[in-house]
Amino acid sequence: MAILRELVRRKPVREMTDETGGSELSRSIGLIQLSTFGIGATIGTGIFFVLSQAVPVAGPATILSFVVAGVVAGFAAICYAELAGAVPVSGSSYSYAYATLGELPAMVVGGCLLLEYGVSAAAVAVGWSQYLNALLYNIFGFRLPEALSQAPQQGGIVNLPAVVLVALCCFLLVRGVSESAKVNAAMVAIKLAILALFVVVGLVGWHSDHFADFAPFGFGGIMSAAGLIFFSYIGLDAVSTAGEEVKNPHRNLPLAILIALVAVTGVYIAVVAVAIGAQPAADFQGQEAGLAAILERVTGATWPGTLLAAGAVVSIFSVTLIVLYGQTRILFAMSRDGLIPAVFRKVNPRTLTPARNTVIVCVVIALLAGLIPIDFLAEMTSVGTLVAFLVVSIGVIVLRRTAPDLPRSFKVPGYPVTPVLSMIGCVWIIKDLRPITLVVFVGWVAVVLLWYLGYGFKHSRLRRSELVEQGQG
Repeated sequence: MAILRELVRRKPVREMTDETGGSELSRSIGLIQLSTFGIGATIGTGIFFVLSQAVPVAGPATILSFVVAGVVAGFAAICYAELAGAVPVSGSSYSYAYATLGELPAMVVGGCLLLEYGVSAAAVAVGWSQYLNALLYNIFGFRLPEALSQAPQQGGIVNLPAVVLVALCCFLLVRGVSESAKVNAAMVAIKLAILALFVVVGLVGWHSDHFADFAPFGFGGIMSAAGLIFFSYIGLDAVSTAGEEVKNPHRNLPLAILIALVAVTGVYIAVVAVAIGAQPAADFQGQEAGLAAILERVTGATWPGTLLAAGAVVSIFSVTLIVLYGQTRILFAMSRDGLIPAVFRKVNPRTLTPARNTVIVCVVIALLAGLIPIDFLAEMTSVGTLVAFLVVSIGVIVLRRTAPDLPRSFKVPGYPVTPVLSMIGCVWIIKDLRPITLVVFVGWVAVVLLWYLGYGFKHSRLRRSELVEQGQG
């Protein structure tokens, strides 16, 4: 029993917030920039290229798949908003799990987040190369050779554009978070303008008969597609990773999460409806740079597709940038707690960024993006996201019971029904993921547990401080 109590020791919320007071990170992100973090990390993944995976699975009912994923993500986002306002620290749901469920569950959640962010960044970088090729072909009449733009399993040697994208993001993140936030805000504005253009032009080619066989693969197909799509809602989690670099975090964190949720869901549903209205569902199978191809089909000209491909090249950059940022801040929080090596929490005194952490992360992501195909990456990201959302929903209930007097700048409406619905939705989508995805995920969790038992438990700062208090340190 004593060992069990050590494994589920909780880190007090007051201790977490006290740490942020002396944080080496700089509070330089305002509400608008923070909101664009969420929007930028989300829009660009699900819309710009996952339709070629989701529509063949669900048909025109992919619209409902986006609605299902959006509703589940919405319930989870509301739970995030409460915890982000009450516990405004780096680390996202890892930190929330540490405060509510204990150290071992927090370590597992941290592992899920590392999977979620790492694989998502790689998946988005892979998709970026598709639009870059479309842009190069439209402007210059040539494409990068398949050997340098595809993963080995797809007939190539390495996806070089994906590697280059990660390297560019690495350079910007090492320079400083303020610079990264400003660049991201500009890219998000471009992204929204491009998607607005797609909706307007795409309506010209609208054919209602494309929706005749609305759900050819039934409810199962809708839910399977929702599982593929769900990774695109990772941006809602990315907002909360910036807890120690946000101005007025108790107010701005929950508000930015809600702003991002509304903006993202509205854009997603509008774009997917127009895409299917403009192109038969059967034509999405294996289609690269799908939105650009749809515009070219509707107009019979290359300029709309060229413009959209250019916007995608710019805007997907922002997704990769913010997801990599989130990955480094989660590692920073875990390292500060002693659960992973200290190198991940070392901050460069000039740029006030965890520079070594950033370089290590980007090297690993570049290898994933260069060598692994996108479909597997997307689904692996979904399961990590779903587990993180599930834990946050549980955390809201636990923290209401263990710290009822904790100041909360936002409270979940409809409590406790809302977090319970969020949990049910997450489990429902998880069960429809492919068996191989779940097997790999379980294997990853086993690796995380072994790491904790072999390293994290011994080096835990919370454990060491408790031993000191008990006179054993």
